[in-house]
Amino acid sequence: MYRNILVPVAFDNEDKAKAAIAVAQGLAAQDAAITLLHVVEQIPGYVMAYVPPDHVAEQRKTMQADLDALAAGVPGARAVLVDGHSGRTILDYAEAKGSDLIVIASHRPGMADMLIGSTAAQVVRHATCAVHVLR
Repeated sequence: MYRNILVPVAFDNEDKAKAAIAVAQGLAAQDAAITLLHVVEQIPGYVMAYVPPDHVAEQRKTMQADLDALAAGVPGARAVLVDGHSGRTILDYAEAKGSDLIVIASHRPGMADMLIGSTAAQVVRHATCAVHVLR
């Protein structure tokens, strides 16, 4: 059983997020900490010129509220929203916070990704803790 579990959450597929949370709960020790993490990637500068100034702030509020709603249904869970590159930021966060398990969902990959999604593949290859991948 794991005591400090990190669950990266992507909002493009709520069913996969819920499945990853369920797996994390099943693998959690009693009184384990479960962190739901969403990484906000930077919008390219050439795109930002066309985005209304308050749009990014509003989107962050919405993402945090959605993440908080997911965490509310999980005992001992907290929701964290961070900026960065998804794969690298997940790895850095897990190491900094002492996670002993990462539960990550993977999308159906293309040939370039081979067997699992690119973010999940990076996490699997470079994590210093156990990683459970859901397909």
